[in-house]
Amino acid sequence: MKAEILSQAASRGIFFSPDAMEMILSNNDPIAFSNTVFANLARNMAFVDKQAIMDCIAGDAVLHVSEPDVKQHNKFTPDIHVMKGTDVTGESTCEGKINDFAQYFQSRYVSLRRLIEKRSDFGGRAMDISRARELDRETRIIGIVYEKSTTKNGHTMLTLEDPTGTMKVLISKDSDISGTTFVEDEVVGIVVRPNTQRTLFIAQQVYRPDIPKKNAWEPSDSVSKIAFLSDVHVGSTTFLEDDWKRMVKWLKDNSVKQEINYIVFPGDVVDGIGVFPDQDKELVINDIFDQYDKLADYLKDIPDHIKMVIHPGNHDAARLAEPQPALNPKFTKAFDSNILMVGNPIYLEVEGRKVLTYHGKSMDDWIAAVQNLTYDRPLDVMKEMCARRHLAPIYGQRNALAPEKKDYLVIDTIPDIFVSGHVHGVGQSIYNGVRLINASTWQDQTEYQRMHNFNPDPGIMPTVDLATGRIEMHDFHKGRLPLMKMQITSNYPLIKVQIFS
Repeated sequence: MKAEILSQAASRGIFFSPDAMEMILSNNDPIAFSNTVFANLARNMAFVDKQAIMDCIAGDAVLHVSEPDVKQHNKFTPDIHVMKGTDVTGESTCEGKINDFAQYFQSRYVSLRRLIEKRSDFGGRAMDISRARELDRETRIIGIVYEKSTTKNGHTMLTLEDPTGTMKVLISKDSDISGTTFVEDEVVGIVVRPNTQRTLFIAQQVYRPDIPKKNAWEPSDSVSKIAFLSDVHVGSTTFLEDDWKRMVKWLKDNSVKQEINYIVFPGDVVDGIGVFPDQDKELVINDIFDQYDKLADYLKDIPDHIKMVIHPGNHDAARLAEPQPALNPKFTKAFDSNILMVGNPIYLEVEGRKVLTYHGKSMDDWIAAVQNLTYDRPLDVMKEMCARRHLAPIYGQRNALAPEKKDYLVIDTIPDIFVSGHVHGVGQSIYNGVRLINASTWQDQTEYQRMHNFNPDPGIMPTVDLATGRIEMHDFHKGRLPLMKMQITSNYPLIKVQIFS
């Protein structure tokens, strides 16, 4: 009963104080009593305490006000921009030459070494590998994981590399760090000591760049919320048009009241052409230009005050290698000027908040390389990215990486919000103060997903309050049982689920 009343209140944008809620529940018929309260509340009243209800009952105060007394909503002015140096659009210089690869990994190493050396528990500057190999004592080194393997006795063997040389590092299966997981091409700091012959170095401690545990969300006076709509896949036979229209109608009715002023689209906005074999059999729009034109039509229905940002994913008409430049203007001629086209990944600053948005194609490599990571739990993959401060460290696998002079996939700035998509899942968590969001999809289960017994979580729009960091999940998928979403969100008290089926 309490849950039903709270749900009705939330749908009206009303919040009861604890003593007001207690008063309602103490009534002989709480539901009828709450409906009476709702009927008499002013349209602009959001917070109701016990005294307000008592005044209404006694007739000393009338909570209902006439339409002219409702405050007019001021015109919203967006405050959003791309953070300098984070968008590869117009800045790509790679030609695929050997020197490009050298500069690319040098950029990665220097950026992540700096972050490891800043750790208070690391102990300052690391020693070059070439120098450390000459010493008989314990030293601190930082290197790229060139190779990893397991010995016949069950120990982990790493080959670390820095600009001065390489070193073999053994992690004993009996040590306290034996369970540490490594991926190739990540940058790590390790405390090592040599064996007697100095042919091998034994790891004592491992340090990653990581996001500091003391990092926290600092409340602000922002009044806006930001929404995320990933993996729309317009043009596919499985695009959920009814869910989409339900969401747009809700935005028209509620976005001003809810202060939803920004929407970010983290890639795969259309289904694309020739992305996988026989894709044409799963398309209702088989021309890439027509797919983008149709998306432009859908976006015209979104309220004008909402500032939108779109970046590509692996299904979009952009180069497959990451980082991806923004969509070519020849595909976006039909889009309103209100929409900002950017690259992937990208850092946005929105009313003072730093938002890192990345489509997430590298999740394929993470899941293939690391035991216990699965497509069903994308947030676990995102936490691994945060710990290593890199979105896609593994080079040369399924996820193509372009050797730019700068590694744009390093998480060199700590974001307030980190959002990803790609796997068609949904979820939210907090990692060392950072709000993590995997942003659902607007595509139903595909034939490929059916063959692999993967069930997506479509039709959900996450929003984040830029002032408080509160995350809400707005569910527009018709027919979904509320229990299904509660299973996803029950561990996260900051979440609020709305069912619009």
